Amino acid sequence: METPAFLDRDRPDVPNLVVPGGVTPFYLQGSPVRGRLVRLGVLADVLLTRHDNPAPITRLAGKALALVAALASALKFHGSFSLQIKGDGPVRMLVADCTDTGALRFYVRTDEDALNALLAETPKPTDRELLGNGYLALTIDQGAETERHQGIVDIAGDDLSSMATHYFATSEQHACWLYLTCQLTDAGWRAGGLVLERIAGEGGTHVVGAETDDASWETATILASTLSAREVLDDTLAPSDLLYRLFHEEGLHVSQPRALAYGCRCSRARLVEVLHGFPEEDLDHMMQDDGQIVMTCEFCNHDFRFPRKEVAGRTQ
Repeated sequence: METPAFLDRDRPDVPNLVVPGGVTPFYLQGSPVRGRLVRLGVLADVLLTRHDNPAPITRLAGKALALVAALASALKFHGSFSLQIKGDGPVRMLVADCTDTGALRFYVRTDEDALNALLAETPKPTDRELLGNGYLALTIDQGAETERHQGIVDIAGDDLSSMATHYFATSEQHACWLYLTCQLTDAGWRAGGLVLERIAGEGGTHVVGAETDDASWETATILASTLSAREVLDDTLAPSDLLYRLFHEEGLHVSQPRALAYGCRCSRARLVEVLHGFPEEDLDHMMQDDGQIVMTCEFCNHDFRFPRKEVAGRTQ
């Protein structure tokens, strides 16, 4: 017997893909620097190509996925880290989130007319030209029983890396250095990045002198600035080897890698609950000629089909 929609909690027909070493945490011995190297590998291509976006938007989305993957990997509890950007440019909204277990997803909403006009004038627009003016929000969600922590700042900078750096400097008063990249390679879309954080001392426990602290942070950011997109996106270059190239003279300690995965959390059961909240008349308007109501998950771009006769609406 077919499972009723309101009981069907199975995932839709989407990839079941895990990248074991997607995030590599590390710290520098005796230095107030810790960081995370993010490399989505084939997961980037699988996530990004489910949406039919122009290349500039795909690159922006890939960088957003790398950013939330890096931030979520630092969570010490069950929950998620999400990025939301709303602007008045062709990209009206971008949402990306990652759970503490590394499950990634994203979606983008665009103004098609504005986007086509921009691409006709500027084939390779900056992230800022795509987003325009607006705000950037980062949210930590520990679940329904706890209050969410959210910080919001205005969009500032030409690319997502500088926008996120502005967020941490303004909202969190926290020194960070970020590099994010996403490109179409011979192997498909690849995305990744490097995030450095300045903390009180090694591991947050050993406080070093102010002058040493400043010098160590400056050295680390100078070395990180030599990083290239080719290195970040090279599937054949091991993360530990890449970090060794950058920081082998700075007391590099590499920690246990963290996995990343295809992470849309949609299900028929959740969507049918949404449909139950509509009046019967609205459900009739949603019904297509074949008697089906179609709902598309914005994150995984999967169509869910519900026979109208099996969906009960809200009573007036």
